[in-house]
Amino acid sequence: MAAGTFDISELREGAMPSRREMMRLVASLSMPAIMAELSVIIMQYIDAAMVGSLGAQASASIGLVETTLWLTEGLCFCAATGFTVQVAQLVGAGRDDRARNVTRQAILVLTAFSLVMLGISAAISGSLPAWLGGRPELLDDASRYFLIFSCALPAMQMIRLGTGVLQCSGDMRTPSALNILGCVLDVVFNWFLIFPTRDVDLFGVAFAMPGAGLGVTGAAVGTAASQGVVMVLMIYFALIRNPKINLRIPGSWRLERRTVATAGRLFAPMALERIVENSAYIATTVIVAPLGTIAMAAHTLAITAESLCYMPGYGIGAAATMLVGQAHGAGRRDLTRGFANFAVLLGMLLMAAAGVVLFVAAPYIMAWLTPDQQVRELGTLVLRIESFAEAFYGAQIVVSGSLRGTGDILGPTVINLACMWGLRIAASVPLALVMGLPGVWIAMAAELVVCGGILLVRLRRGKWLDRKVLAG
Repeated sequence: MAAGTFDISELREGAMPSRREMMRLVASLSMPAIMAELSVIIMQYIDAAMVGSLGAQASASIGLVETTLWLTEGLCFCAATGFTVQVAQLVGAGRDDRARNVTRQAILVLTAFSLVMLGISAAISGSLPAWLGGRPELLDDASRYFLIFSCALPAMQMIRLGTGVLQCSGDMRTPSALNILGCVLDVVFNWFLIFPTRDVDLFGVAFAMPGAGLGVTGAAVGTAASQGVVMVLMIYFALIRNPKINLRIPGSWRLERRTVATAGRLFAPMALERIVENSAYIATTVIVAPLGTIAMAAHTLAITAESLCYMPGYGIGAAATMLVGQAHGAGRRDLTRGFANFAVLLGMLLMAAAGVVLFVAAPYIMAWLTPDQQVRELGTLVLRIESFAEAFYGAQIVVSGSLRGTGDILGPTVINLACMWGLRIAASVPLALVMGLPGVWIAMAAELVVCGGILLVRLRRGKWLDRKVLAG
């Protein structure tokens, strides 16, 4: 076999790629997801800069409820993963008919789940900002933003499912392209919804740019609208045009106990992790909010800025879940370990490099995101603290993604939760009292290093390789 010619479909035929081919396969499948993450980050930067131009109060309003939105989005991701891991293993085993039926059941279950999540979010939207300790001037904008954003949860749920199905089928490019489109649409919609009608001079031509002037509310409406468009396209490409998961091929829509139960077994530990982990993020918000509007705005914008470093980790983690899941489903223990090891190595190297870039570019990034000098200086300081932990954050993301492909979710969940609450939150409270916002970010960096190190040890020991194939 010539170098670089190995294809993922050859797993079932017993082919064995060389080390170089394995690395190329990991890299080639990661790149579309990485590029999608990059586009998302760029658009998030533009989005944050649009809101940030309205002042520290606007950024702080979104930051107040942002961590709770992470929780609701995260639970939708967990629910989708309960089915997409099964799809990956079925595709790896060459059982496309069965994979299609699992996908049909996923559509029914996930639609109901997302509607329940929407109902809960709508019910708490009015009170949530006050529960989180927000200052009076932030409450109205924060409440509206949370409610409108939550209305997009059913669309986000289907996008998660479609993305997972395409990735598990070996197609990393289509979901990446659609997610890029969603980010572009978000910025375009925000451009017209956030700002009022204003005079614009473009290449010497002056004209009136129409705008709704909705401010923070416009940012939420723009996001919801962009997700609706992407949902329609994602359903078409993932469930109709996809050659492996083509739901026009006749099959059963009947819910099966074993499929739903397997999804539930995968969902439960992941959901527990998300709930406790995001509860820690929410607790961090409660710790930061009393430090003032400047600290809250700097914290919010620095989190957006740090997403530059997440880009390679989550892209490679998505590829690792697909590759490890298919190799495990095909009964290829050697490739299962090999794909996981190469993915983790690549993720750590790229995120370490991103950390260096973040350290150097922190003041310039913050200057782009906000005109407020105090917010800029504080955000630059905390970003430079966090930059030293990025390599281990890469380990945490990619190891978790790799183990997820075999269905090993409970172990990493326990590790993540113990580190999050036992170190990050426990240390943040006293450090915030002594050092303010920098103390909170020192605790965050320390937790990432410890958690990443423990997960690397778990990967090295290899007990996760002995897990049974989930898909029946």
